[in-house]
Amino acid sequence: MGSGNLELIFDRVGHFGRYQIFVYFTCAFQNISCGIHYLASVFMTVFPKHICRPPGNVSRILFHNTSLWRLDDIWTLFPTGREDYVVVLLEDGVVWELTRCYRFRRDNNSSLNYDYDGHKSGFSCLDGFIYDKSKWDNTVVTQWDLVCNREWFAKLIQPTFMFGVLLGALIFGYLSDRVGRRPVLWSTSIGMHVFGIAVAFTFDYYSFMLARFLLAIVASGYLVVVFVYVTEFIGMKARTWASIQIHSFFAIGTMVVALTGYLFRTWWIYQLILSTVTLPFVLCCWMIPETPFWLLSEGRYKEAQIVVDKMAKWNRTGTCKLSELLSLDLYGAVGEKPSEVKKYNLLDLFYDWNIGTRTLIVWLIWFTGCLGFYCFSLNSVNLGGNEYLNLFLMGAVEIPAYIFICVGMDVVGRRNVLMFSLISGALFCGVIMVIPKGNYIWSVVASVAGKFAIGSAFGLIYLYTAELYPTMIRTQAVGSGSVVCRVGSIIAPFCVYLSSVWLFMPQLLTGTLAFVSGLLTLKLPETLGKPLTTTWEQAIKLDEEKDSS
Repeated sequence: MGSGNLELIFDRVGHFGRYQIFVYFTCAFQNISCGIHYLASVFMTVFPKHICRPPGNVSRILFHNTSLWRLDDIWTLFPTGREDYVVVLLEDGVVWELTRCYRFRRDNNSSLNYDYDGHKSGFSCLDGFIYDKSKWDNTVVTQWDLVCNREWFAKLIQPTFMFGVLLGALIFGYLSDRVGRRPVLWSTSIGMHVFGIAVAFTFDYYSFMLARFLLAIVASGYLVVVFVYVTEFIGMKARTWASIQIHSFFAIGTMVVALTGYLFRTWWIYQLILSTVTLPFVLCCWMIPETPFWLLSEGRYKEAQIVVDKMAKWNRTGTCKLSELLSLDLYGAVGEKPSEVKKYNLLDLFYDWNIGTRTLIVWLIWFTGCLGFYCFSLNSVNLGGNEYLNLFLMGAVEIPAYIFICVGMDVVGRRNVLMFSLISGALFCGVIMVIPKGNYIWSVVASVAGKFAIGSAFGLIYLYTAELYPTMIRTQAVGSGSVVCRVGSIIAPFCVYLSSVWLFMPQLLTGTLAFVSGLLTLKLPETLGKPLTTTWEQAIKLDEEKDSS
C-alpha cells in the first residue's frame, strides 16, 4: 500500500475541502488550551515583595529615614533583589526588625531608631508574611507562603508540570497508534477541562500539584496527537500550511494567558477563566472522525471507506472507492478478519544506522527548540517594563514566525529553513548578551527576535518529524520527539533560575545548543514535495535521494 496511492484519496475528495476545514478548526481551537495551560504558571507563581508579619498590632513603622503608619505603604520604597529590613513599633511597646525571611526583637526598646547596635533575638516568620498586593491580589506563592525556605516548592511547579507533559507525550503517543487518534483526542480534551477546573479548587499545595500534573499529562497527549491527526487528514497540497499554523493557536493561548493575567489578579479566578476558554469544543468533538490513514494501517478498510465517503459528501466531490484505488478486498466473507498488523515500538526508530542517526539529530533539535522556546517565554516577565505585554509579544511573534516557515519551506525546503532558524536563534542569543544591563527595551526587542527564530524551528520540527518517518511509527516518532523536548522544558525553568548565577547563562546555553543543532540539520534529508512515507524502504530512500542530490 504505497503512500502515493494514499495521497490519491485527497486528489479525489479534496486536499482541504469543507469537511477538512471543519475538522481542522475544531481541533485547532482546542489547541488554544494547550498554550494556556503550558504557560499559566508564569503569573500564578509570581514572587511578590514580602516581609515577615510582626507578632502583634503595629503602631509605627520606620524604613530608613521614612516614617509610615501602614506596612502596605512600604512597597514603593522596599528594594527588589537586595536584603533590607523594616523597623516596627508594636502597641505593646516592643520594637521588631522585619526582613524577608526573619524577624528580630530588639532587647532595648527605649528609642525607635532605624540603626541599632544592641542585642536582638532572631525568630523565623511563625505568623506568616505580608505581601505586596499592588500587582496581584493573590498567587499560589502567597496562598501557601511559598517563600524563603519554601521557595523551592514554587520553583518546582513548572518543572513538575513539564514532567507530566513528558509522560503524556509518551503515553498518548503510544495509545494513539494502538487505539486510534480520535479516542485520544476525545479523552484528553475532556481531561483538560476537568483537571483545569479542578486546579482552581484545590485546597493545598499538594492537591494543586497533583491536579496540574494530571492536567499536564492530558494536555500533552492532545498536543502530540492533534498534530499527527491533522497531518494525516489533510492532503499534501495544504498539509504544510495547515499543520504548521495549528501552532498559531498555541500562540493564541499564550496571548490569552497574558490578557487574562492582566484582567484577573486572583490566581484561582485566573485559572478558572483559562480552563473554560475552549469549553465549546466539547460540544462538537464527537463529530471528528478517525483518520483514513490510521484505519487503513490497521486493516479497517470498511471504516476508512465510510470516512472517505463522508469527506467527499461534505466537499461535494465524487466518491472515492478504496477497493479500486488501493486494490483492496473490502468485502470479504462475513466474519473474516483482516490480516494481523505488526505493532511497532520505540526501538524501531533505530531501524538501521541511517534511521538511528536521523532520530538522534531530530531529538537534539526537539530538545534545543523546546529549551529555547520556554526560556524566552518564562524569562519574558523578568525583562523589565510591562510583564503582561512582554508575554503577549512572546506569543504574538510566533504567528508571523509560522507564516515565515510556511513560505520558506515551499521555496527552499524544510531542512534549509530549519537550519537558518536555529543559527539565527543562536545569533540573537549572542546579541542579548552584549546589550547593556538596564536597556530593557532593546532586551525585549532582541528577545522577541530570538523567540521568532527559535519558535520557527520549534514549529517546523513537528511537521518535519512527521514527514521523516512512515505511517506505522509516525505518532511514536513525534511523541518521542515531544518526550525529548519536554526534558528541555523541564530544564528551562532551572535554566532561567541560573540567571541569578550569571545574568546571561540561559542565553549562553540556548545559543550554543541552537548553533550545534543548526549545523547537524544538514545531515537530514529533504522532504519538500514528497508524499508521506508508509514503509521503512520509502523512509530510507529519503537518505539515498539526499546523498545522490
